[in-house]
Amino acid sequence: MITIPKIFKHTDADGSGASLPLLPLRDIVVFPYMVSPLFVGRTKSINALSEAMNTEDKYIFLATQANPGEDHPKQKDINRTGTIAKVLQMLRLPDGTVKTVVEGKHRARIVDFETNESFFKVSLEILAEPEIDESENEAYIRNVVDAFQAYTEQNKNISKDTIDNISNITDPVQLLYTTAAQFSFKARDNQQLLETHSLTERLTYLIELINQETTILKTDQKIKNRIKKQMEQSQKNYYLNEQIRAIKKEMGEDESEDDELKELEERIENKEMSEEAEEKVKHEFNKLKKMTPMSAEATVTRNYIDWILSLPWFEKSEISEDLDASEKILDEDHYGLERPKERILEYLAVQSLVQKIRGPILCLVGPPGVGKTSVAKSVARATGREFVRQSLGGVRDEAEIRGHRRTYIGAMPGKIIQSLRKAGVNNPVFCLDEVDKMSMDFRGDPSAALLEVLDPEQNYAFNDHYLDMDYDLSDILFITTANTLPDIPAPLQDRMEIIRLPGYTEHEKYNIANLFLVPKQIRLNGLDVEKVRFSKNALYTVIRNYTREAGVRNLEREIASICRKIARSIAKSGQDKVIHVNSRSVEKYLGPIQYRRSQLEEKDLIGIVTGLAWTQFGGELLHVESAIMPGKGEYSVTGKLGDVMKESARAAISYVRSRSDQFNIDPQFYEKFDIHVHVPEGATPKDGPSAGIAMCTSILSTLAKLPVRKDMAMTGEITLRGRVLPVGGLKEKILAAHRARIHKVIIPAENEKDLKEIPASILKQLEIIPVEHMDQVIDRAIVVAEGSSLYKPADGGEQTFNGLPPHDSGKNKETDRPAIADL
Repeated sequence: MITIPKIFKHTDADGSGASLPLLPLRDIVVFPYMVSPLFVGRTKSINALSEAMNTEDKYIFLATQANPGEDHPKQKDINRTGTIAKVLQMLRLPDGTVKTVVEGKHRARIVDFETNESFFKVSLEILAEPEIDESENEAYIRNVVDAFQAYTEQNKNISKDTIDNISNITDPVQLLYTTAAQFSFKARDNQQLLETHSLTERLTYLIELINQETTILKTDQKIKNRIKKQMEQSQKNYYLNEQIRAIKKEMGEDESEDDELKELEERIENKEMSEEAEEKVKHEFNKLKKMTPMSAEATVTRNYIDWILSLPWFEKSEISEDLDASEKILDEDHYGLERPKERILEYLAVQSLVQKIRGPILCLVGPPGVGKTSVAKSVARATGREFVRQSLGGVRDEAEIRGHRRTYIGAMPGKIIQSLRKAGVNNPVFCLDEVDKMSMDFRGDPSAALLEVLDPEQNYAFNDHYLDMDYDLSDILFITTANTLPDIPAPLQDRMEIIRLPGYTEHEKYNIANLFLVPKQIRLNGLDVEKVRFSKNALYTVIRNYTREAGVRNLEREIASICRKIARSIAKSGQDKVIHVNSRSVEKYLGPIQYRRSQLEEKDLIGIVTGLAWTQFGGELLHVESAIMPGKGEYSVTGKLGDVMKESARAAISYVRSRSDQFNIDPQFYEKFDIHVHVPEGATPKDGPSAGIAMCTSILSTLAKLPVRKDMAMTGEITLRGRVLPVGGLKEKILAAHRARIHKVIIPAENEKDLKEIPASILKQLEIIPVEHMDQVIDRAIVVAEGSSLYKPADGGEQTFNGLPPHDSGKNKETDRPAIADL
């Protein structure tokens, strides 16, 4: 017999006639006897809840959507069988959604949808529960309870109170839905439990679902137990990965058919490498196959094999042999720099004639900003090679070059091998930048590790600690860069061909700015090359008054600053006209002049000599001043001078004292007078021996009270016997003299060979005076009035220098060599 609960006053005896608001649910089925929280956000659903709350009984009908992804379900999207529920609580949340708690009461079926725009309202037929035989009823209850208890033996997360409550239920319908609520069955299974008419069929289906869940739990536990037996204590971190392996085994998949190992084996077979590498990688691969994949040793071995396979053992770039095209590329990228270009073109010429040539090791030495690194890039472009750059500044660990041994955690190859992996070829242009900035500590000396890398006789078998096998570096064109040569260890210097980049002259800087920097900055700042024009005088003004450097980095910054200000002016005014930048407008854009060059003296003065100095920013005039005063023969040297320069001043004074009986000066000056030698611009450190003849000339001029020519500059080291020794930086020094409009320059005779580096157009405007002895400097530099003489007459009436005629002094006429050795 079927009993129909009468929960509404207007419900007919057969259960029809109930009318309730409908709340569509997604992916959830609410059963009778079940209390469930719901979060409601759709407008129609909120309206349905509000309608239910306004009724006396607060009943609402809950039905699950057939398609949970449908945001605006139609009548056809809603299952016809659902649950009549009572709204126990309704709370509106700040975000506009509603939280509600409902309690399922009875099953019902939708008879018809009533017309309502605000929410769904349906006419219902309440579904009565069919009665079953008492003995059959007891049998089903026992089976459900037994199945549930078997499940709880596998799932320890269900509380004892829940188990006891379910075990004590005697109503089969209540037992059915209370038990089903404890599981996360799929929505379609829950819907079947709700809409199936026969109670015995529903109970049978519930038992089947419970038994399925129990079987799944048993299988899961079996997998976990197998994993725990296989795993060691140190492998617990890989538990989840082992679960995947165990699941595959349970499904019958063959573990030996590992796709990853197959792929690795194919790479080994297809990779072309040296015999030593091939033998090593196959040995390591055989070890890898026998290891547990998630073990730490397997990870190390796999990484090692990956490194070997990823290296370009025999992959090479095709080297360009077109000398004309290569020369054109080098000239396009850089103005000047003739020696580096010449050396690269020589290498390419030999490469085109010889099948195999070991890559040269070039070292570009010069101050910052002269283009050392960019030259290396241009070489790569000109030769058709890949370019790799590795900065060595601050590197103090030998392992940075040679790598770490594999015994260390996190070991990797050195920077050389890493960079080759990135390049993908075995013959790139490899730029080792800032090779003079390396240091050393307790971890080793990286410069010593570079000895093998940069030695053409050894680098064909370079041994990285991580690879532990020979790797051929002989095809690489190594180019190193440095700012100063003394900071590079001598053994490392011996392995490289040194090419000096001494810095650009003003003429070269102008051409670089005009041909490269100005067009580049105009484009980068959004301007039109045709609408912004820099005059020649404007660029020279920027070079001379706003930069002091050997390179062109600051020059480019100042040009960029001018372009930005022009861009701002155009953007603000909207004018589209040609803008001319001249020497007068430069100060408007860049502000007051930042640097002033050394100026020539206005007249010949006693004790003031114009020397020449080399700085990393180029050549400079170096004024030397001397003064004497009554005293006890003491001397002082000021101007923040280094030890070498102070020793040069002492040598100059000793030279004058040794010749005092031959000059028209007081022979006892070193007892009666104090001598003070000063080099202005005292805040700037100065050092080196090249101001020796300038200081000697200044001291002698002061003691003899004879002026020195203002239009003459000089450079050279002096010895105690008067020899003038060669100096460095001659090109920069002569350019500084030319810039200051000095027309005569005294240089050591041994420096005449360096004059070929100076542009012929500049040499034509200067009188270069080579000298070998100090007497030649004195004769040229000191102004002697008519009828007077710097030298005391000898017995025969001829002025002498150490008993010889002044211009012949210091020479052996038979051998034509300096007769007096430098002490």
